[in-house]
Amino acid sequence: MGLLLGLLLLGHLTVVTYGHPILEAPESVTGPWKGDVNIPCTYGPLQGYTQVLVKWLVQRGLDPVTIFLHDSSGDHIQQAKYRGRLQVNHEVPGDVSLQLNTLEMDDRSHYTCEVTWQTPNGNQVVRDKIIELRVQKLSVSKPTVTTGSGYGFTVPQGMRISLQCQAWGSPPISYVWYKEQTNNQEPIKVAVLSTLLFKPAMVADSGSYFCTAKGRVGSEQQSNIVKFVVKGKGLPVFSIVLIISLCCMVVFIMAYIMLCRKTSQQEHAYEVARAHAREASNSGETWRVAIFTSGCSSEEPSSQTPGNDYSEDPCLGQEYQIIAQINNDYAHLLHTVPPDYELLDTKDKDVC
Repeated sequence: MGLLLGLLLLGHLTVVTYGHPILEAPESVTGPWKGDVNIPCTYGPLQGYTQVLVKWLVQRGLDPVTIFLHDSSGDHIQQAKYRGRLQVNHEVPGDVSLQLNTLEMDDRSHYTCEVTWQTPNGNQVVRDKIIELRVQKLSVSKPTVTTGSGYGFTVPQGMRISLQCQAWGSPPISYVWYKEQTNNQEPIKVAVLSTLLFKPAMVADSGSYFCTAKGRVGSEQQSNIVKFVVKGKGLPVFSIVLIISLCCMVVFIMAYIMLCRKTSQQEHAYEVARAHAREASNSGETWRVAIFTSGCSSEEPSSQTPGNDYSEDPCLGQEYQIIAQINNDYAHLLHTVPPDYELLDTKDKDVC
């Protein structure tokens, strides 16, 4: 019985000791002079525990001084020295880290992160962590060059591309961009800023670039040389072959259509000529029949002398003249007159 009570008491003490949220923070943080620093302070949220108060204190002399307070009414900066330079993260539950900007040498001190929770039974629990802040005058580091696109340093023409130069150290840090020249000539200064922007990138922008960085402390540092290549827009071989094939097909189809149209026009002209010739021939035969009917009738008085066995037939000469006059545009019909003349001459011997 006594052993059981002892185990229950030990379990209760374990819950009381380890059941509350635990703050986690480093022992010390170093920030650059004139730069920014983040002093981490986090905890793992527990079900039933509600954060009610967050404090940040700084050691000034013997007593700590509150510089930041967050409660149900919001954020409150307690010291004028830190206004505009201090903020606490509230975006991530359990993260109450302190962000301090534009560090001065007298910002070196011990900072205390203090959090108060309300427990499930209505009580309050307070935990704190002390972090030492060190401020150093840092020399500028060797800058690194990155590109602001997924293409790397080989990009297609027409893209909006940027090359970024970044170094660490005590600000302000000044940056200069250079482009190397051929024939051992001095590099050309192309920009005095951290980001070199091409809008858009052209083939002529291709070349070797590097940047330099100079901070408040230390000497100027130079980055590695990067080769920046801008490729012209070209079509793949398959696309070129496809375009050529399509062009050849179009030319072949157009030539075929023109040839068919020309052949059709020639056949049409030939049919029209045959039709006209047929109409002209029929017209000539009709006129000739009309002439014989009206001009060479047996009722017309004969002008020939009785004793003459042969006389030139006036009807046939008149016919020939009329046909030549009417069908002047169809010369081939004139060549058909002699056979007709011989045939008519044979027939007319019986008529006249």
